[in-house]
Amino acid sequence: MSVRELVVLGTASQVPTRHRNHNGYLLRWDGEGILFDPGEGTQRQMLRAGVAAHDIHRICVTHFHGDHSLGLAGVIQRINLDQVPHPVTAHYPASGQRFFDRLRYATAYRETVELDQEPVAGDGGILATTPAYTLDSKKLSHPVESYGYRLTEPDTRRMLPALLKEHGIAGPDVGRLQREGSLGGVTLEQVSEHRRGQRFAFVMDTRLCDGVYTLAEGCDMLVIESTFLDEDEKLAVDHGHLTAGQAARVATEAGVRHLVLTHFSQRYNDPDLFETQARAAGFDGELTVAQDLIRVPVPTRHH
Repeated sequence: MSVRELVVLGTASQVPTRHRNHNGYLLRWDGEGILFDPGEGTQRQMLRAGVAAHDIHRICVTHFHGDHSLGLAGVIQRINLDQVPHPVTAHYPASGQRFFDRLRYATAYRETVELDQEPVAGDGGILATTPAYTLDSKKLSHPVESYGYRLTEPDTRRMLPALLKEHGIAGPDVGRLQREGSLGGVTLEQVSEHRRGQRFAFVMDTRLCDGVYTLAEGCDMLVIESTFLDEDEKLAVDHGHLTAGQAARVATEAGVRHLVLTHFSQRYNDPDLFETQARAAGFDGELTVAQDLIRVPVPTRHH
């Protein structure tokens, strides 16, 4: 059975705290794992969360501040130590190539795995197309170049058993109809309905900008930074971040089904305040204030 879930490895911004590690998130998407923003300590958090190096197929780095990338050195070396049997692809801002190179070769180790480097430049765009999803990126607004990422599952059609029966289509003929589009005068549209593909977006350090809204649009799950509470909005703007209320308003306007808030400043001790402000801003969908080591299922598909 396919699994689609977010495994939260770390939720702190800038510095870790007693209860929050630096950033780190693994998205399980059927048989693939996409690791986002591995901060310092990610390798140990993977162990605690039950995530193996073999689970990683892609690494997506939003930007090269340490809390989002210092864990690259350990993760890349662990991938090689464990001799992961498949290639791993890394996406990151092209402007930070020197940082990626330094982290990849921070110390001596034996390379055993094919690590493909596919940096992001310009305004982003489509990075990969697979049968399970299209991965694309958009530029964000932060003091250093930063990109958000989005997975979009292809739309499909869902077969309707009652209509198939009504038209006398069963067994191998169902597959034939799906492949060919029509069978004996019956079209695929007559016995099926449109099924919208799932959408997931990952938005880290940024001010409000067009890229945030584009990435969030229509998402089943939006993982988004809310570094500051609303009363510190000026600090957020100055440092290139979002508040809980801003993140929630984006999610509301974009029609997000499940909002995951994360990347919290160490200045706040009560995580419930982030939920309170997100609700006050009008978001009424599923809401998770992320904690280290939790697993958040991607919402089931609309039928």
